[in-house]
Amino acid sequence: MSGRDELTERILGTLARRHSTATVLFHHAVAERLGLGPTDHKCLDLVVEHQTVTGSELAAMTGLTSGAVTGVVNRLEQAGYIRREPDPEDGRRQLLRPVPERFGEAERLFKGIAVSAAGLLDGFDDQQLEAIATFLTRSTEFARERAAVLRAEVLGRGGRTRKTQGEP
Repeated sequence: MSGRDELTERILGTLARRHSTATVLFHHAVAERLGLGPTDHKCLDLVVEHQTVTGSELAAMTGLTSGAVTGVVNRLEQAGYIRREPDPEDGRRQLLRPVPERFGEAERLFKGIAVSAAGLLDGFDDQQLEAIATFLTRSTEFARERAAVLRAEVLGRGGRTRKTQGEP
């Protein structure tokens, strides 16, 4: 096996798996700190990213059932993180929007984390930073695409996606 093959195996095997697990556990801790469950936290992240989504769109992005999304939306609305508004183009739908005034604690939390994390990029030149940005962009898109394929396979077999044990 060549040096590149060994490095590729190390990156895509051990390191990527460890990074993924650490990231999931980190975001679980962030969710707990904000008084949310991990699924609620990541759904909120999607609402913030897109600024306006419907429940159906949130279900499609996450693979959650419509009932599970209703529960998430109810909890996020009750906690004051999102608001529902009628869709002016379709009165049957509701638009979900973040409530920016509610994000003070989360912003303080992530600002502190960002300051600490900035040191992770020390010592990399511009070309290396661009390579890191490219890898993160590609791996994010890859993860989204693979998640969609895996969900389609489950649904294609007549199965249903289901909530994770311990999730609301």
